[in-house]
Amino acid sequence: MVNVGIIGAGRIGRVHVESICTQVGNAKVKTLADPFMTEDTAAWAKEMGVENTTKEYKDILNDPQIDAVLICSSTDTHSPISVEAIEAGKHVFCEKPIDHDVQKIQEVVDALKKSNVKYQVGFNRRFDHNFEAVRDAVAAGKIGETQIIKVTSRDPEPPSAEYVKVSGGMFLDMTIHDFDMVRFLAGCDAEEVYVEAAVLVDPAIGEAGDVDTAVITLKMKNGAIAVIDNSRKAVYGYDQRAEVFGSKGMVATANDSASQAVISNADGVTGEKPLYFFLERYMAAYAKEVKCFIDAIEKDTDTPLGVMDGLEPVLMGLAAKKSLEEHRPVKISEITV
Repeated sequence: MVNVGIIGAGRIGRVHVESICTQVGNAKVKTLADPFMTEDTAAWAKEMGVENTTKEYKDILNDPQIDAVLICSSTDTHSPISVEAIEAGKHVFCEKPIDHDVQKIQEVVDALKKSNVKYQVGFNRRFDHNFEAVRDAVAAGKIGETQIIKVTSRDPEPPSAEYVKVSGGMFLDMTIHDFDMVRFLAGCDAEEVYVEAAVLVDPAIGEAGDVDTAVITLKMKNGAIAVIDNSRKAVYGYDQRAEVFGSKGMVATANDSASQAVISNADGVTGEKPLYFFLERYMAAYAKEVKCFIDAIEKDTDTPLGVMDGLEPVLMGLAAKKSLEEHRPVKISEITV
């Protein structure tokens, strides 16, 4: 049994509490920490089976009975708490992104070089059953040599302008998942990024200095070309699809929906809309990624996504921002560590 401490009791912290307490049999949440811990949150945690709650995350780092830490706090705390946890000898699962600052991610890399702890980054979409099936088909050679990768990612509703101001912008907040997905499906890193983007959904997002609609083209190191299309608002629901085309064929996945039932009548042919919210779509993936993290600790194997898997999508996001600003293709090598 691996004893876990979770830092951050917001939405994603609660997701991990619930998934560990109900679906991860070889792990136990010993302590949940949040500086804004309320009586209601503490009561909910106790009902879920969490032993302790606290407002001080250092209580987790200083507890010798806790083996691993899940960092689910605000983005600006991810890298400093990662370093503290590594130095305390705790295995670390860190929600994406590790940081928006490449140098701060490098500090985590350097801390890991002095330690034997496990480190995993929370890119949950890799553990979705649809995307896993696409990657498995590519890895098995069923479509031959990869030539084109297409990823569609569109949210059902745009975030507030206030959120945009602190999120790092669309490329580091939303598209970062798609950058990781392209790497996952291609089985390699990107070499170059080119962006066309606009504000077509909410003028307030533009006033906050960001974009809400983008098409991103990437050159991958294996020679493939990848295309990502993003929108902050798809009125029909959470639109998450991928396709990989190769020399021997193609593999693609559609959206998940409440059912696959299709009604055909005189009015037309209709089916369910995609699941509306990301927690509906990816709850099982959140549980699976933590299971893999716990298994890596127990079996002393590598985690499925290490610290470099956290760094590369940030480099891609920063290259995308530079491409948009300078209206040109940007090589990943231009973004220095």
